[in-house]
Amino acid sequence: MSDRIVAHYLVETAYPLEVAVAALAGEQSSGTFRATPGETPELLRQYGARVESLREIGEVAIPSLPGARSPSPPGMPIRQAEVQISWAVGNTGISLPTVWSTVLGNLFELHHFSGLKLIDIHFPEVFTQAYPGPAFAVEGTRTLTGVFGRPVIGTIVKPSVGLTPVATAELVDTLIEAGLDFIKDDELMGDPPHSPFAERFEAVMQVVDRHADRSGRKAMYAVNISGEIDAMRRQLDIVEKRGGTCAMLVLNSVGLAGVAEVRRLSGVALHGHRAGWGLYGRSPMLGMSYVAYQKFWRLIGVDHLHVNGLSNKFCEEDDSVIASARACLTPMFEDAARPDTVMPVFSSAQTAVQAAETYRRLGSNDLIYCCGGGIITHPGGIAAGVASVREAWDAAAAGISAKQYALDHPALAQALETFG
Repeated sequence: MSDRIVAHYLVETAYPLEVAVAALAGEQSSGTFRATPGETPELLRQYGARVESLREIGEVAIPSLPGARSPSPPGMPIRQAEVQISWAVGNTGISLPTVWSTVLGNLFELHHFSGLKLIDIHFPEVFTQAYPGPAFAVEGTRTLTGVFGRPVIGTIVKPSVGLTPVATAELVDTLIEAGLDFIKDDELMGDPPHSPFAERFEAVMQVVDRHADRSGRKAMYAVNISGEIDAMRRQLDIVEKRGGTCAMLVLNSVGLAGVAEVRRLSGVALHGHRAGWGLYGRSPMLGMSYVAYQKFWRLIGVDHLHVNGLSNKFCEEDDSVIASARACLTPMFEDAARPDTVMPVFSSAQTAVQAAETYRRLGSNDLIYCCGGGIITHPGGIAAGVASVREAWDAAAAGISAKQYALDHPALAQALETFG
């Protein structure tokens, strides 16, 4: 199947499994709800979706989602199963938007299913010829930031909206002075009247450059360029001409084609924010897993991908967060000519407290570790907040408990007491 697109689903249905899965395969390829004269056996063989495997998991008492129908006679058991379905590349061409429509399209509305979730997807190697993949990813981001041997430590501009360009620059000045490696716009900040993009970016870059001249190391500012395609082109041009090193894209807002266009033009790292991810991932029986989701954006060429964080402020469980981060650091293609892993971004109520468990479970320090309140509200001040996070990661890498390390590292001790 290496030359076919293969999707792995979790399904739930009261229909006979073979009937429901056949309906899915037909709907998402050459078939429809009635036989048509044009669907010849030869066309079906060439373009029909193929059921590669079907494994029943068990029964459930009630349907997970409303709207599904039951076949006659009523009262059939509701069963869950794992299924793999494949498509010839000739169905979609090498087009990720068309693949998205194929594996994430009308199938979710089929009345056969009371649950349907994309668990994983396999892309044939031919897709690497059409899509560039990440340009910077882990090693490039480390080179741009000058950070090696530890996570890139960052934060988010807060308040998310409402700050003027001057106020934003003043905050960034304080954050870089405190020792931060990475600062990003909030996903809610775009090009509003109170903080025009060009004015905000220029004000911040003056601060970034001044600190770089002093320290020899340039902090990375991920400025949000998400918007209409023409506006993103203009703003990306501003970023590159002014010496910026990173642009942020809100992936679900901009879409596959928008990100692809930015990647085609970009000479800076692309920071992918997954705002809106809960629409796809929150239900266990609807949408898609992050393992599948992140593969689309890596192929297109995003360098960083948000994965949430441990003990976060949202509903996602820690196991899911770690699985997402590991997926970002796992190559998609065994024989790829270029690296295609990306830098996972941990955020959402992260502090020095979660560092040890994050390192233990991920087994890597290849990540961007973003702390908002965990740095800015540290009782010793912002510099102490940055120090506490670095100290927590130093302790984790050395195999020393944070509590023990904190005995002679007061910033970490304060963080553990305040946020623990």
